[in-house]
Amino acid sequence: MFKDTIDFIRGQFKTDAFIPLHEPRFIGNEKKYLNDCIDSTFVSSVGAYVDKFEKDLAEITGAKYAVAIVNGTAALQVGLRICGVEEGDEVITQPLTFIATCNAISYLGAHSVFVDVDKDTLGLGYKELKKFLEEETNVRDGVCYNNTTGRKISACVPMHSFGFPCDIEGIAKLCKAHHIAVIEDSAESLGSYVGEKHTGLFGKVGAISFNGNKVITCGGGGAIITDDEDLAKMAKHLTTTAKIAHKWEYRHDYTGYNYRMPNLNAALACAQLEQLENFLNKKRALADKYKTFYSNKDINFLTERAGTTANYWLMTVVLKDRSTRDQFLEETNSAGVMTRPAWTLMNKLDMYKDAFCGDLSNSEWAEDRVVNISSSVIIK
Repeated sequence: MFKDTIDFIRGQFKTDAFIPLHEPRFIGNEKKYLNDCIDSTFVSSVGAYVDKFEKDLAEITGAKYAVAIVNGTAALQVGLRICGVEEGDEVITQPLTFIATCNAISYLGAHSVFVDVDKDTLGLGYKELKKFLEEETNVRDGVCYNNTTGRKISACVPMHSFGFPCDIEGIAKLCKAHHIAVIEDSAESLGSYVGEKHTGLFGKVGAISFNGNKVITCGGGGAIITDDEDLAKMAKHLTTTAKIAHKWEYRHDYTGYNYRMPNLNAALACAQLEQLENFLNKKRALADKYKTFYSNKDINFLTERAGTTANYWLMTVVLKDRSTRDQFLEETNSAGVMTRPAWTLMNKLDMYKDAFCGDLSNSEWAEDRVVNISSSVIIK
């Protein structure tokens, strides 16, 4: 039934071998910088490549500050903490997301609240969030509370799913009016924009991931981007065990984290950042081919919302129902062309099944239909 899709993908990647969903490309200065890092002996959390990576990332995204962190989950956790999330608070997010979003909230002893996504972006829905805030919350003395649980709602974590920017401008305005901090889960959206502004810069902070399957990677790795100097300084302080600077004494003023990105990973990240524009251009070219291919088929290829630029991290199709989705997954994967469904909704997992939820019909619709297809940068 889906042989045409399999043949088309194989034609793009020009191989009869197994085609991964998204594999990294190391075609630049990766080995050179890694060897230089090893020769310097500074392979841990202090070194020139960490500083260079932060400077380069800030310049590329347009952020005033970037803080290198060991992975995207840690970046979210620290971002939430420096924005005031405390134990017992509630944090609004979406149920259609990678589990790291909710885990980061839980690490602080806070509670996830699930608001539905928008079908067009698969990110947190503006209309859905507006309805929740108007009907389920109240603001007293500059603090937003959940009417049902009585808990303080201190933050909102919208995610730019698969690199497609959600309506972050509208979401940020809603949250500001309700005294809720916005921490953007930009793990998947390096190189994605709303207008001329990079994702991750509409709230107080944004968290980016450089995991092995992202647009660019340093094996693991993450970062916080922000325009707030105080938040940037606190993020760097907390992620380096909150050690007070001194030539020899070990004094710490907070319960911090050993979350600093190693110089070895930063060397790899610097080489990958140099190729970001090329990778994004090639991914967009592949997306254009998919868009044309699916234009006359009973399958919807997800494209960017007007006024936004997606990085097309994972190419995404929407099937007509769950049974068709399952058949698509079975045929493609059996043929050695890797595809994957969207995540199981967070509220269906045992650890988050008791979380406060609104109507999640859009998320359930997406869970039944969304599939990611082969998305690697083609360099042949």
